[in-house]
This record gives sequence, C-alpha cells and structure tokens, in this order.
Amino acid sequence: MGDVYEDPDGILPVDKPSGMPSHVIVTTLRKKFGFVKVGHGGTLDPDATGLLLILLGKGTKISDRVMGGDKTYTGTIRFGAATTTQDRLGEVTETHSTETLTEAAVQAAIARDFVGDLFQKPPMYSAVKVAGQPLYKLAVRGEECEREERFVHIYKFVITAFRPGVERAEADFEVRCTKGTYIRTLAHDLGQVLGVGAHLCALRRTASGKVTLQHSTPFADLLEMPRVAIEHKVISCVDYLEGAF
Repeated sequence: MGDVYEDPDGILPVDKPSGMPSHVIVTTLRKKFGFVKVGHGGTLDPDATGLLLILLGKGTKISDRVMGGDKTYTGTIRFGAATTTQDRLGEVTETHSTETLTEAAVQAAIARDFVGDLFQKPPMYSAVKVAGQPLYKLAVRGEECEREERFVHIYKFVITAFRPGVERAEADFEVRCTKGTYIRTLAHDLGQVLGVGAHLCALRRTASGKVTLQHSTPFADLLEMPRVAIEHKVISCVDYLEGAF
C-alpha cells in the first residue's frame, strides 16, 4: 500500500499559465499529490495567467471569504475590433479605424464611465447560469439570452502604456476591482463607448485579497516539487484570515 497523507489546510497560491483552465490545475494537483479536498478561490479564463488560489483541506470551507476578496489585474486591450467572446479567441464581429484614437480619449472615457460603481452584463461566453444552463453552452450554439446585470466596483483603472495605430491600437492597463468583475467586458464596453470596438488580448491577475503574485509559485515548478515542499508553500487558514503571511 502507498503512503496515506492528510490534506494540508489552507491556501496554495499558484501562478497559472496561459492555455490551461482553472479546473485542470485543480485536477492535476489532486491526482499528482493525492489531495482529497481541493478547489480554487476564483477562476481565471483559460487564456489568462497569474494568481490562482488553490484551496486545500479545510481551506475549502472558507471559499466564500477567499473568493470575496478584491482583485487586481494587468493586461492589454486592443482597439479596432470587437469579438464574440470579448477577447482575442473570439470571432471578429466588427472593425473600425483607430487612426484618430488617442490616449487622452481613452483616459477620458475610463474616468467618465469606468471607475467607481457600475453595472455589467455578463458575457455570453461565461460560466454564469441562466435557468440552470451555463451561458457558454448557449453561445456555442449561436443562441443569446437576456442576462441580469451585476453590480461591481472599479477602484482603479489606469492606462500604463498606449500604442496608437491606423487599423488597431493597444493599451496596457491595471485594474483593481471587486469580485465578479469581467475584465473582458470592461474592454468590450470601453471600445463601444469610444466607437472603435475593442477586446481583451492579454490578462494577468496580480492580486486576490491580500495575496499577491509574490506569494505564488509557477504551476510547472510545483509539479517538479515533492509533496512536502508543496505543503510548506500553503498559507494556513488562520494566517490567511488574519493576513499574517
């Protein structure tokens, strides 16, 4: 018989790679290290990278507290085209010239319409359920339905770099927001307000609550570690709740 281990109790901060769904990270860690109770504290889109909080043992019992924390992201918005998924993986639905788009115009639109309290309509390509059916399953069938808007708060939305162009322009950004905010939708809606269309072409989560990327370990590196080393990287439930890490 193989060794039997008890699950460590707490939160394991992981730096998620692009192209891998959050649930695959969970499943892989469960199978490789024999964890029994394991989940995550807030999903990331498959294309996104950055901080994913893995909940282990009794850490799964504080998932609401973990998921409820504010989030910080960096990324890139591409202006000039809107897509079905509101990110670079979708089909283009409209294109516009960005020849006259300026950083000042982008900054002004953000300050006017995208900082503070706002309501967002979840994108069709999302896991939100309507009448028990995930929206993305309807979307892949070409169907669309009414979605209830959700209240979110944007504490900070700043452009950190702007690259103008005739057929497309790009802006790097940083956003700090409440849970449940769709950054894809922020990008899409900003493009609509500016009249040029836009979509998200890169996203990285840098903080969730008080946990930052500095506390995380790249997923590929975790897979090369012995289980005892993994356990030493777990933030205990008490330390997490008290911010003592």
